[in-house]
Amino acid sequence: MPRQRGAVIGGSTSRLRLLIVSDAWTPQVNGVVRTVATVADELRANGDVVEVIGPDRFRTFPLPSYPEIRIALAPRRRLAALVKAFGPEAVHIATEGPLGWAMRALCRHRGWPFTTSFHTRFPDYLQARTGLPPRFAWAMLRRFHAAGDGVFAATPSLCQELTERGFSDVRPWSRGVDLGAFHTVPRDAWDHLPKPVALYVGRVAVEKNIEAFLKLDLPGSKVVVGDGPLRAELERRYPSVHFAGWRSGEALSRAYAGADVFVFPSQTDTFGLVLLEAMGCGTPVAAYPVMGPRDVVVPGTGVLDWDLRQATLRAIACDRAVCRKHAEGFGWADCAAAFRRQLVPLPAGT
Repeated sequence: MPRQRGAVIGGSTSRLRLLIVSDAWTPQVNGVVRTVATVADELRANGDVVEVIGPDRFRTFPLPSYPEIRIALAPRRRLAALVKAFGPEAVHIATEGPLGWAMRALCRHRGWPFTTSFHTRFPDYLQARTGLPPRFAWAMLRRFHAAGDGVFAATPSLCQELTERGFSDVRPWSRGVDLGAFHTVPRDAWDHLPKPVALYVGRVAVEKNIEAFLKLDLPGSKVVVGDGPLRAELERRYPSVHFAGWRSGEALSRAYAGADVFVFPSQTDTFGLVLLEAMGCGTPVAAYPVMGPRDVVVPGTGVLDWDLRQATLRAIACDRAVCRKHAEGFGWADCAAAFRRQLVPLPAGT
């Protein structure tokens, strides 16, 4: 059935029944899950009815080399039933996995407009893990998103890159930080560790380029908060590094606030929510001058340098109050409002 391009919802204040389909969902712990869950909660608080369909409602199998991530197996029939039961007025597809492709096919079959978002640089991840040339993955992603009525991207740098790579109707959609959950006090003193403390928070996986941090010759201590497929190997290879495992809530905030500098070695993230979380706790950032840090870190809140050691040493001197102040400009309420404003409604009577 041919699909008609729809108009955006814009400033409508009427209650909306929104369906979000995402292959990244609880119990996974990552930026995509945090973004989708928080935006859904913000919209619900403002009166919208939001349904998130994730792999937890389907038979799944573990992602090869990443067993903690479960992938929906042949989801289309059950997905169609769930969609029918909910009766959406707008559809957003958050990811390009099996659920995303199944929802895309369902929308195209019914002539429904939908929007998508670009969270993850899968071509770079696949190259890091398998050595496959990224051009094939980029072609697949272009095909996926071209069927929609707009692809949301988190930063100006990402919007520009996607446009240059042939993606159409790329729309800006920034991110937020929960300033009530991430704060400057209390702080984990890390009393048992030599100071200064350089902190990494995130997945311990090859695509995060974490070894660029671990092998730095730095004074004081290195701390890793997080888990992932490389943790056991890296703990064995870097015995002087303190691996603290996953933390959440108040414990995570204290870990950020107690560090002297937050080191972000990734060169593949499209945004990096952890950057805002660290700055929300007053902790300056050291990172490479790449997409994500380049759009989030401003002078006084951290240092971007291809020499990550120099960036780390210089960032320690940043004013923690300036870091917190900058983070206060990124609210989840504004993020959710921008997301909703750019959604496309289904035709009347659908």
